[in-house]
Amino acid sequence: MAAHIATAMKPKNNNSNSNNNSNCCSNGYSSDVSNGSDNNSPSPPPSPPKPRLTPSLSQCRRRLRSKTKSFVRRENLGSGLNFRRNLRYLLLLPLLYISGLLMCVGPFSGFWGYASVPGSVYRSYENFQRLWDDIRLDNSSALQLSSVWKYKRRVKVQKPCSNSTARNHFSMYRTSIMESPGSSGYLIVDANGGLNQQRSAICNAVAVAGLLNAILVIPRFELNSVWRDPSQFGDIYDEEHFINNLKGYVNVVRELPEALMEIYDQNISNIPNFRVQAWATVNYYLGVVLPILRDQRVIRIAPFANRLTMNVPSHIQLLRCITNYKALKFSPPISSLAEKLVSRMIERSSMTGGKYVSVHLRFEQDMVAFSCCVYEGGEAEKLKMDSFREQEWKGKFKRKDGVIVPALNRIEGKCPLTPVEVGLMLRGMGFDNNTSIYIASGKIYQAEKHLAPLREMFPLLYTKESLATPDELAPFEIFMKLECPAASLRGILLSWQL
Repeated sequence: MAAHIATAMKPKNNNSNSNNNSNCCSNGYSSDVSNGSDNNSPSPPPSPPKPRLTPSLSQCRRRLRSKTKSFVRRENLGSGLNFRRNLRYLLLLPLLYISGLLMCVGPFSGFWGYASVPGSVYRSYENFQRLWDDIRLDNSSALQLSSVWKYKRRVKVQKPCSNSTARNHFSMYRTSIMESPGSSGYLIVDANGGLNQQRSAICNAVAVAGLLNAILVIPRFELNSVWRDPSQFGDIYDEEHFINNLKGYVNVVRELPEALMEIYDQNISNIPNFRVQAWATVNYYLGVVLPILRDQRVIRIAPFANRLTMNVPSHIQLLRCITNYKALKFSPPISSLAEKLVSRMIERSSMTGGKYVSVHLRFEQDMVAFSCCVYEGGEAEKLKMDSFREQEWKGKFKRKDGVIVPALNRIEGKCPLTPVEVGLMLRGMGFDNNTSIYIASGKIYQAEKHLAPLREMFPLLYTKESLATPDELAPFEIFMKLECPAASLRGILLSWQL
């Protein structure tokens, strides 16, 4: 009995687990066979499962936060994947566009055998030769020409710049910014660019001088490396007229006082150059430039093109207006010659009632090179233009971020019109071969070749050389030899007529 009890109470052997599992009974107990005995002894029942406790409020909060974070992570992951997918498309589309342009109109288009895109290749001279017989025979455009001259351009009434209170307004403004009686100092500017850019710079210089209550020294003109125009203010404009018409608004002097010139060894170029950001605001001039001017008594700003924002107070804009329409007047030699040329053009245009067309051809070598457009000169012309660009603008056109596609430039209308293109346009407008044409231009690129078809369409073609005598042109000989007319006599005479 004792042995039976001991055997029954002995714990189950772990090595018999597999057998135990097979001997499980329906009542949930398992039998154990020990020492070969066939007596089955029931095992104790398993521990009852622990009751599920109701979660506390803190546990619910932790679970909620965990689920929220998991949801946010999934959302962020999805957003990141979508952003990267869209970014690939954004990067891929421009590359496909540029590749298509290079294959269709670029230097690789020949490898693909594609026909050139309409308008991407210069064919104007071919078109002129094809249409010339029709142009020559179709000169019965008297009716068309009369309709062209019939509609007169409406001349806008020029509003006066100044008013009766302008001087008082400026006196009040000066008083408000002055710390002590007198001016803030002297302003020197170097106007750069062509005639239009120089004129704009002069207007801005007067406006800045009024803004800073400074005395303006007659603006100097920068010698451009391309145009090589040595003209100064007095060569183009009437200095006395300029100074007198700005009295009461801005004081203008021809030179710095001797005391200041001695400080800089009689050389204005020794005055440190102050670089002003493009389209600088009024606040920039008052907050940055004015303190320096008051401290040094003189300031030099170069270059000065586009160095004042268009958005300025009305009394400062008034200075621009007065300068452009009243103070700036061409010098007497230029005015006199311009009047003679206009009078002679009217005399030679008797068949059209004294009316003529003035054309400013911008087909000089520098314009052709700068445009990066290809004409009919072939590989020789390309090499010549590449050499000219490198000589005049150094590495400007070889930057890694700049892709030059001449065919695309032509499609977008960025190529200078050739003389034959101007002639075809004028004939298409209804001007017949009795129309007098005045050509205001510099040295035309390959002039003999390009002007020939224009002369065929308009035999009454005139230039300053054909209208003026050698003695009349002698004072301007130095300017007439320039490559570009932007600030020379050629551009000035056109401005006079317009």
